[in-house]
Formats: sequence, structure tokens, C-alpha cells
Amino acid sequence: MRRLLKKQQGFTLLELLIVIVIIGILALIIVPGLASGPKRARDAQRKSDLRAVKNALETYYNDNTAYPPGDYSGLGTYLVTAYIPSMPQDPKSGNPGYTYTPTPSGCAAGACTSYTLDATLENNKDSQIKSGTTNTYEVTSVN
Repeated sequence: MRRLLKKQQGFTLLELLIVIVIIGILALIIVPGLASGPKRARDAQRKSDLRAVKNALETYYNDNTAYPPGDYSGLGTYLVTAYIPSMPQDPKSGNPGYTYTPTPSGCAAGACTSYTLDATLENNKDSQIKSGTTNTYEVTSVN
């Protein structure tokens, strides 16, 4: 009689298998979301960098009534110290990674009337990607 009233201790093999399956399903749901986190963070940094450069360019325009000529790597000579502390670099590669295109094409100092700033994003599902492009985030001049 004592044997019948004695409580069982531990888990059965079936109970352990059910718990392992549930943990596996949860891991399959969570892991893909965690993997895209660093990409989204770098993309947010790229967008922030372009906003900072845009603000510096607009302030430059207010002072000079034109945008600077050249490409992104040459912008530092016009903007650094007076308008922005340093030119941002791509958070993943460390290279400039951004594109600056003043217009009209080939304009000289004092003749550039607008511009486009571009960055390539890693997250191809970002809602701010320019339509018709592959992962391009674009900022254009205000004036």
C-alpha cells in the first residue's frame, strides 16, 4: 500500500521532449529578429549621418548662397570646423560610404544650386528606401 501512495519524482521522457520542442520553436521565432538588429542600427546611424551633413550643407548655403562643389570626400574642406566637427564615415566599412552629388553637374564654387546625398542601407525592407533603387536612402537639398 505504501508503494501506491508514494509520489513520483522527476519528469518523464515525454514531458522533457515536449519542453525541448517548445524551446526550439521559440528559438526559431526569435533568432531571425535578433540577427537584423545590428543592420538596422547601422542604417539608423547612416540616416543620422546624412541628416548631420544635410544640416551642415544648408548652413553653408545660407552663408554662401550656393552649395559646395565636388564629391563627398572633398566636402570636408568646406564643412569641417565651421559647419560640422568631422565628416561622418560609414559605420560598417569605415570608408566615407556616402555619395554627394551637387547640381548642375560639374558646377564650380558658387554655382551649385542643389545636391543629393545617398547612402546604401543594409536592411532592404527599410520603409525609407528610395523607390526604384536597391537599398538607397536619399537626402536632397531644401532650396
